[in-house]
Amino acid sequence: MGMTMTQKIIAAHCGRSSVEAGEFVEIDLDMVLGNDITTPIAIREFEKMGAKKVYDQNKISIVLDHFTPNKDIKSAEQCKESRIFAKKHQIKHFYDVGQMGVEHALLPEKGIVAAGDTIIGADSHTCTYGALGAFSTGVGSTDMAAGMARGKFWLRVPGAIKVKLTGKPSKYVCGKDVILHLIGKIGVDGGLYKSLEFTGEGLNHLSMDDRFTIANMVVEAGAKNGIFPIDEKTLQYMTGRVDRAWVVYEADQDAVYEEEIEINLTTLRPTIAFPHLPENTRSIDDAGDVEIHQVVIGSCTNGRIEDMRAAAEILKGRKVSLDVRTIIIPATQEIYMQCIKEGLAEIFIEAGAVLSTPTCGPCLGGHMGIMAAGERTVATTNRNFVGRMGHVESEVYLASPSVAAASAITGKITNPETL
Repeated sequence: MGMTMTQKIIAAHCGRSSVEAGEFVEIDLDMVLGNDITTPIAIREFEKMGAKKVYDQNKISIVLDHFTPNKDIKSAEQCKESRIFAKKHQIKHFYDVGQMGVEHALLPEKGIVAAGDTIIGADSHTCTYGALGAFSTGVGSTDMAAGMARGKFWLRVPGAIKVKLTGKPSKYVCGKDVILHLIGKIGVDGGLYKSLEFTGEGLNHLSMDDRFTIANMVVEAGAKNGIFPIDEKTLQYMTGRVDRAWVVYEADQDAVYEEEIEINLTTLRPTIAFPHLPENTRSIDDAGDVEIHQVVIGSCTNGRIEDMRAAAEILKGRKVSLDVRTIIIPATQEIYMQCIKEGLAEIFIEAGAVLSTPTCGPCLGGHMGIMAAGERTVATTNRNFVGRMGHVESEVYLASPSVAAASAITGKITNPETL
C-alpha cells in the first residue's frame, strides 16, 4: 500500500520503511518551537520532569512574538523567563525584540525549517511549514517540554485528504481566498486529524507566500497538518536560506486518500469569513453592506512581503476612512525593512494607516488593536472566534490583504475590483 507525503516523512523519522494511518509511532524531531506564551509553561514542565538539558540546542526555537514588545508586567515576566532558559541552555534560535518576528514567518525566512523536516511547535499554526514539504504540527506546552528534553514526539499517523487545485486565479484572488473557500466547503472539523495534501496544476500559480498562508490555516479545518509537493518554487525559496541538506519526499501513485476535493482557482472569488467561525464564508459578491471600524493587515497568515505589496497597491494615492483604524504589521524585521526600501511604508503612512513593529499583537486579542463592544474588524488573521480580538460583542471578518485594504478606504467590506 502506498504512502502519502506526510506518511513517508513520519516513517523515515521513526526508522520504519512504511506506516499506515491510525498507527501510533514515536518520531525523531528536527525542530521544537515555542513562543512567549507557551514556552514558560513548557519550561516549568521541563523542570518538573527532571530534565537537566535540552536534547539539542540547535534544534529548538524560541520566538518572543505574541505580547511583544511587552504590553504589561505579566508578559514581561514571561519573556524574562524565556530569556533566562534560552541563555542557560544556549538555545541557538532565540529571537527577542529587534531580531524577532511572527514565528511562522520568521522560521522559514531564516532557513531554520526545510523540506522533509519534522517540526512540532507549541502554537497551533505550526502547520505553516508544510508549505515547504515538511511535516509540522501544533502541540501543547507539555509536548513541547518533552520534545525539548528528548527530541521525540508520539503521535497517531494521520489519514489524508487530497486537495486538487486547478486553473489560474484572477488578480485579487490569493492563497487566503483558497483556504477560506476550502474551510467554508468542508467546515471547521472537515479535516479533523487529517493531513491535507495539496496537489494539481493550479499550484503553478501559487507563490510561496500563498502556500504559507494556506498551510497556516489548515488547522482551522481541524487538520493535523497541511503539506505541499516540493517544486521549483520551493527549491528556489530554500536555496540560500537553508544551510543544510534537505530531503524531498513524494506521495506514492497508489497513496490512500480518504477523500479528494477539487478547487477551480479560475472561478474562485475573493472570500470573507464572517463571524464567528472560519467556516462561515461568503463570496465578496454576497458580502452585503457591512460597516467596519478597524482593519488589521498582518499576522503569521498574511504578514509577508507579498501581503504588504498587495495592501500598498490598493492604498497608494488613497486615504483610509477616518472612521477606520488601519493597522499594518509586517511579520518580521526583514519584511519591515523591505517595506521601507520599496516605499511601502511611506504609502501606508500617507494613506493614514499605522505601521507596527513585528508582533502577533491584535490577532489573538493581545494588544495594539483591541476592539470595544459593537465594533467590527476586517483582518487578514486566521481566527474570528467570539472575543478573539477584544470584547465578546465585537466581530472579526477574515479576508485577504487586498479586500482588507479596500475596506479600510471605504469603511465597509469592499471588493477591490470596484475601486
